Amino acid sequence: MVSEVMLQQTQVLRVIPKYAEFIEAFPTVSALSRASTADVLRIWKGMGYNRRALYLKRAAETIVREYGGKFPRNEEELAKLPGVGTYTARALLVFAYRKNICAVDTNIRKIIVYHFFSGAPQPEREIENVARQLVPPGKAWEWHQALMDYGALELPKKKAGMPGKGKKSVPFRQSDRYFRGRIMDILRDGDIETSALRDKLVRDYGRSGEYFDNLLKTLLSENMIAKKGKIFSLPD
Repeated sequence: MVSEVMLQQTQVLRVIPKYAEFIEAFPTVSALSRASTADVLRIWKGMGYNRRALYLKRAAETIVREYGGKFPRNEEELAKLPGVGTYTARALLVFAYRKNICAVDTNIRKIIVYHFFSGAPQPEREIENVARQLVPPGKAWEWHQALMDYGALELPKKKAGMPGKGKKSVPFRQSDRYFRGRIMDILRDGDIETSALRDKLVRDYGRSGEYFDNLLKTLLSENMIAKKGKIFSLPD
């Protein structure tokens, strides 16, 4: 579950060292469920999309509370865990329990569209229908490993078109996601008083205080950060 959630929006080479660090800190689902949210978020530093760390902790808490610390082994129950969903539930069944079902990730989707539909986009149900028929009986684990490697390494790459005239790309460094990450990084280093945090953000990144106030409100509403009096911190 940890590797699947980490890989949802992060490249493998970035995940590998963080995965090892995460598993060392939280070696069991019980250990993760007992950990403080602040500790989980600190270990997550550098991964981005910090909400995934909260999902992992909440999923661990659910598994301990509702299933006695043992992972459910059917798709419906797995898919209800925070941050899991249909694909991750199926991936867990294939890779952890060797169930003979299909799990369609980005690479497998590209393979099916390329070879069966001449590269034309298709409804998800059509892609899954093909994927289901392709799984060799009793070999789902090996099949999915092979397809993912083929999709990542050997499938012909589609050349990106040149951006049209007049279109202006917005660099990641100017996005809300980037600045949310910087706020999280500051709080990973320790608690900070409201005005000091606001002044630091305005000084270091050149945006308005109002802009950062809105980001802080959003992070608070999502329980990504906490505030006690005038002090911002990571959640307990």
